[in-house]
Amino acid sequence: MSNNDLNNGNDKDMGFLDHLEEFRWRIIKAVIGVVVCAIVIAVFSDWIVNNILLLPARNTSPQLMIQNLKPYGQFTLYLEVILIGGLILSVPNIFYQFWKFIEPALMPNEKKYISLIIFFTTFCFMLGVLFVYYILLPTTLGFFATFGTETIENKIAADEYLSFVLSLLLVGGIVFELPMISYVLSRVGILKPGFMRKYRRHAIVIILIIAGVLTPSPDAASQLLLGIPLLLLYELSILICKFAQKKELVESTN
Repeated sequence: MSNNDLNNGNDKDMGFLDHLEEFRWRIIKAVIGVVVCAIVIAVFSDWIVNNILLLPARNTSPQLMIQNLKPYGQFTLYLEVILIGGLILSVPNIFYQFWKFIEPALMPNEKKYISLIIFFTTFCFMLGVLFVYYILLPTTLGFFATFGTETIENKIAADEYLSFVLSLLLVGGIVFELPMISYVLSRVGILKPGFMRKYRRHAIVIILIIAGVLTPSPDAASQLLLGIPLLLLYELSILICKFAQKKELVESTN
C-alpha cells in the first residue's frame, strides 16, 4: 500500500474531534501569520501611512486636508493600520491554511491543484486591492474633494479617512474573489454555468445594487467603476464554471 493510500485512509478515519482539532490548529497558524505580518507592518508603519495610505488624499484637487481630532486618535489610527495591514499581508497564509484544512475532503487528483488554487485566490484578492487603490479610490476621493459649497472647507478626521480607505481595500479584495468562488462551487457541483447564464439579468441588477451599496460616493462614475468590473467578473465566472464542469467530466470518464 502506498503512502498516499495510507494518508487517504487516515483522512477518511478522522473523526469529528480530529477535524475540530485540525481546524483549531489551522486557525492558530493563520492568527500567527497575521501577528507576524502585523509586526512587519508596524516596523514600516510610518512609511505606509505617509507614502501609501495618505497619498490618494494628497493627489486630489483641491487637496483633502486630513487632521487628528482626538488625543488618542493617532495611536488608534496606527493600531488599525497595523491590524488590517497585517491581515491583508497575511492573505496568502490564510488561504493556505483554509485549503490545507479542506484538503482531506478532496480527491487525490484534486489535491495536486491546491498550490494553483492558493496562488490564484491570492492573486484575485491582491488584484482587487490594487484596483481599489489605483482606480476606485482616487475617483471617489476626487468626488468628495469637489462636492459641496466653497464656504465649507473639507477637513477629514484621520481615523475616519483611514477606516474608509482600509475597509474599501478589503471589500475590493473580497469582491474580486468571485471567479475563485465560482470555480470551487462548480467543482463540488453546487453551481452550474447554465444556471448563471439563465439568471444573468437578475445578476446584473444585483451587481448594480451591490456596487451602489459598496461604493461610498453617490456619483454614477464611481458606481460604474465598481459595477463594470463586477459584471466582467461575473462573465469570467461563467467561463470558469464551464471549464471546471468540463474538467470534472473528463476526470470522471478517466
